[in-house]
Amino acid sequence: MRLFLFSLVILFAQQTNAQKIYGTVFTAQGDLLPYSSITIKGTSKGASANEKAKFSINLQEGEYTIVCQHLGYASIEKKVNVKGNTEVSFVMQDQKLNLDAVVISNKREDPAYEVIRNAIKKREYYKKQVDAFTCNIYSKDLIKLKSLPKKVFGKKIEDADKKDMGVDSAGKGIVYLSESISKISIKNPDKTKLEIMSSRVSGSNGFGFTFPSFISLYNSNVKVFSEKFNPRGFISPIADGGIGFYKFKMLGTFFENGKMYNSIKVTPRRLYEPLFTGIINIEEDTWAIHSFDLYLTKTAQLEIMDTLQLTQLHVSLDNDIRRVKNQLIHFDFNFFAVKSAGNFLTVYSDYNVSPNFGKKYFDNILIKYDTAVSKKSVAYWDSTRAVPLEKEEAIDYQKKDSAFKSYLDSSKSKRYLDSINRNQNKGKITDIITRGIYKNYNKVGHNISINVEPFLKPTDPNIEYNPAEGVVAILKGSITKRKYSKNYFEGGSSLSFAPELRYGFGNTHFNPSATISFNKRKEDNKTKKVNRVGFSVSGGKRVSQFNVDGAYSTYANSISSYFAGLNYLKSYENYFAKVRFGKSYENGLRLSASALFEDRIPLDNISDKTFKDKYNTKITPNYPTELLATQFTPHQALILNVALSFKPGGKFIQYPNYKVNLGSKYPTFTLDYTKGINNLFGSDVNFDKWKVTVFDEVNLKIAGSIKYKFGVGGFLNNKQVFVQDYQHFNGNQLPAASQYVNSFQLAPYYANSTTASAYLLGHVEHHFNGLLTNKIPLFRKLNWNLVAGSNTFYVNKTNHYVEVFVGLENILKVLRVDFVVGYDKNNNVKTGIRIGKGGLIGGSISSSGNNVSVSL
Repeated sequence: MRLFLFSLVILFAQQTNAQKIYGTVFTAQGDLLPYSSITIKGTSKGASANEKAKFSINLQEGEYTIVCQHLGYASIEKKVNVKGNTEVSFVMQDQKLNLDAVVISNKREDPAYEVIRNAIKKREYYKKQVDAFTCNIYSKDLIKLKSLPKKVFGKKIEDADKKDMGVDSAGKGIVYLSESISKISIKNPDKTKLEIMSSRVSGSNGFGFTFPSFISLYNSNVKVFSEKFNPRGFISPIADGGIGFYKFKMLGTFFENGKMYNSIKVTPRRLYEPLFTGIINIEEDTWAIHSFDLYLTKTAQLEIMDTLQLTQLHVSLDNDIRRVKNQLIHFDFNFFAVKSAGNFLTVYSDYNVSPNFGKKYFDNILIKYDTAVSKKSVAYWDSTRAVPLEKEEAIDYQKKDSAFKSYLDSSKSKRYLDSINRNQNKGKITDIITRGIYKNYNKVGHNISINVEPFLKPTDPNIEYNPAEGVVAILKGSITKRKYSKNYFEGGSSLSFAPELRYGFGNTHFNPSATISFNKRKEDNKTKKVNRVGFSVSGGKRVSQFNVDGAYSTYANSISSYFAGLNYLKSYENYFAKVRFGKSYENGLRLSASALFEDRIPLDNISDKTFKDKYNTKITPNYPTELLATQFTPHQALILNVALSFKPGGKFIQYPNYKVNLGSKYPTFTLDYTKGINNLFGSDVNFDKWKVTVFDEVNLKIAGSIKYKFGVGGFLNNKQVFVQDYQHFNGNQLPAASQYVNSFQLAPYYANSTTASAYLLGHVEHHFNGLLTNKIPLFRKLNWNLVAGSNTFYVNKTNHYVEVFVGLENILKVLRVDFVVGYDKNNNVKTGIRIGKGGLIGGSISSSGNNVSVSL
């Protein structure tokens, strides 16, 4: 009872003391003025008006001075005595700029340049002015669809799909709405932590987007959203050398609280450079930023979006320190005929420029979500949000949250899960040809999925042709049981059985095999670190490539063999058994170990049929003729392998029940050791080989980005090494590009294979990301980007190779085309064209099984 009465007292106190001022902001002409900044004078506490120019702030009773600001309008102050909910409206007058003191002639440069020079000199000072600070952040993110095409990638968008998205039959409506309240802590030079106390996503219990909390023009290179929108970033108007990129024009001066501010128009000197356009206001004498309204378009090399507008208003914490108060990012998006627009509004408040951080406050967690982040009530949000909801936003929350709650309640019931299972597509036996069979059987706490891949997959079909087997049909499938903990992301495990049945119609060989795998994800109760463990056992009979690590496509080999008589892929049959164990640690360390036994059997050609008889003579034996004069002798091999991978310095997002790795500024290091064991289980091999590699991708901002991979390795012992166990260098003799930064685009597949005691290899490519090509009219409009680099290996004086290439990527957002020149050990010169995936979409496409995904 005492606790109950105490709770009533607290609730009553909150209801009587928590007051609200609210109102609307208008222009002098009576129009609504959205996104105005509302601040309590003398503090950094405040709010923002919404798109309908409405605002509200929760305050205790008392007398306050309210300041209303908006770019292009004179600020207004009003004294308000808050007793109960109080309405206050503002009528904003146009900002009158004084041009009397501005004298511009042909002999004198615009005064704006002198202001900008002073701001550039002070840029580094303001960037490091405060050694550490904290502040609270309120964000509201909104994305609306303007229209949808009837089809996307050939698939019709049904009305049911539109309903699930929350849009009307015309494809209009809110598709994403979220709010969050967080605290950010920053300490120079590079320590950051964002703690998200509460988050709300319409129609979901998710956590919303995570974008840069501060977008600062005091950084020479400005990142807006994801690097996908422009990997080079955007050049700040007050960056060192900014005058070489921008034109500046003084629009005039204005006064605010007794201080003078210069209003300057910013224009790029050249189109198709990563540059802003708009207005920046800079305080006289201190040269600090007061506010800015800048935008980007396709002519600023903006990807995906059509336009992006960035608006900031800064607030004075004292006479010298100014910090961001309000920020608005507005964008328009038109991609594949999907038109949308978005507003990401952020309000910063309660700055503390003298925080006291503990020694271990900053760790490898960059973003941390509170355990109750998505569990706050509607009343909580109504009392704390810094931007009032608009009518359609309130309706969107109400409808989608209600539907989601209904779904959650029903999804926990056996009856609901049984209905989902019954309503799956029944499927037909003919689906194995083109569509495949996919079934999910959902139970409380676990799931069973059945997957049978189609023969005619769009990527890497399961129908092949090669001279050794003729036409080959491969039937692949899997049965997987996934067991979940109370919260899916806390942990769980999966057990999978994956059979593969291979039949060659030419040689009538049947090769069946299967893999059983177990994977588990577990969080340590004490350290809260998440580790993953995997174990697999496989065996049977199969057909393998001589270069087991090669990425040579069986689909490409089928085409080149039948239509040109070029059977580059070389294979052999083997009975095998393999055991593998793997474990990954949160600190970036991965460990794997495996034992493989193979009974290797030669597989000779049985056919020389091609599309035209004239190509028959080009077919070569089904073994590496560069290394063997005749087919290899049948033998057995027992091989042990241990591999370590380590990427130090990983940073994480800590969600309530799981973590996500954000990567690291350091490269990945790997160590691979393979032992061929002799005279055990009849094994005929006897060798020891090793390899160390280091690889990474480095964003050089305005100069582009670099991808590299360097390695060193060799044989410590090569007493008995068969061709399958040589060190093979991944070559390519087809117009389709092989894997970038891991292969040699013009090198033969096996001519350079070796058992030498040491070798070196290197791959490096520079993605210019618009640098240089933005000077060429056609390329810059199409957003085609230059790429260049080199691949090389060195074994000894008689075995080495180097190639250099230059190409264009982002062609149709998908393709990359390279011109390659190669030099072999005899200084013979080869040239060729290679076509592969590269660019905004192509460089992000990955395929797994029958699924193709694009990561943006």
